[in-house]
Amino acid sequence: MGRSQESFHKKEVKNKKDKKRKEKEQKKQAKKDNPKSNSFDDMMAYVDENGMISSTPPDPTKKTVVSAEEIELGVPKRDDTLSDDPIRKGVVTFFNDAKGFGFIRDTETQESVFVHVNNLLEAIKENNIVNFEVMMGPKGKAATQVKLVR
Repeated sequence: MGRSQESFHKKEVKNKKDKKRKEKEQKKQAKKDNPKSNSFDDMMAYVDENGMISSTPPDPTKKTVVSAEEIELGVPKRDDTLSDDPIRKGVVTFFNDAKGFGFIRDTETQESVFVHVNNLLEAIKENNIVNFEVMMGPKGKAATQVKLVR
């Protein structure tokens, strides 16, 4: 009658499946024979003083005490430096006549304050010394009532 219905390829596939099944059984048996301890201490992770995760507990000598009142959540409280003297003095570090805006460096605080052409009382140029008032604009501090110091 003839040839066997199993071709070489079919025998090869069957042998590979049998081999995989035997390897899986051996791995399963090895896990049963050598159980790994899953204790709570093995799963523990710590955070060190730099914020990095480590497996060792933190050093108690490096512990610092922080009071709950010192922790500030949200936006920091405002400095009342604006209320001291409403008129400030500064130097124009940049001004673009074509676009109508620039920046003034406050001589006391050394911070940069935005200025728009609508808030000028006189025309200004770069490196001019000016007096101005500060108010909060939509994107931060902005200079108003800007005029040249003579």
